[in-house]
Amino acid sequence: YMFTHPGAKLLFMGDEFGSSREWNYKSELPWDLLQFESHRLLKDCVRDLSLLLRNEPALYEKQFANGGFEWVDLNHRNECVMVYRRKGLKEADDVLVILNMTPVIRRDWKIYTYGKKAWKEIFNSDLKKYWGTGDVFNPEPEVKLVDKNNNMFEINVHLPALGAIVLK
Repeated sequence: YMFTHPGAKLLFMGDEFGSSREWNYKSELPWDLLQFESHRLLKDCVRDLSLLLRNEPALYEKQFANGGFEWVDLNHRNECVMVYRRKGLKEADDVLVILNMTPVIRRDWKIYTYGKKAWKEIFNSDLKKYWGTGDVFNPEPEVKLVDKNNNMFEINVHLPALGAIVLK
């Protein structure tokens, strides 16, 4: 969530690999945690999120402007799913961020948005390379036109439990 929402990013020392204790300026970070797969793969996830932030113009071009963010779906509070669009200077650079904040996998989740008729998954927190299950992914989400007059599309995605996906 932090890497994709607008504005400044705050990552405290040690958070990039899941330090189990609060940072203390009097001692060094617990680098020995990197011997454990979970901490090592979390570090890889944070690295890839940093690369995503650097490589996707929609995540930085308008980060302090009202026009750089748009809620797409906030109507699923009971399911704890949020969807928002980050906008770049070009519509082709826009990304959709889908967050499932519950420990429940949600298959065939429908998202309605305008503009692009094709989306691809560019980040998925559930990948095995990030210590996820690797069971829920969307290499080419199904997209169909539902309202030609408003250029509205339905995107069908699978949402990992306690996970995030980013589509471009």
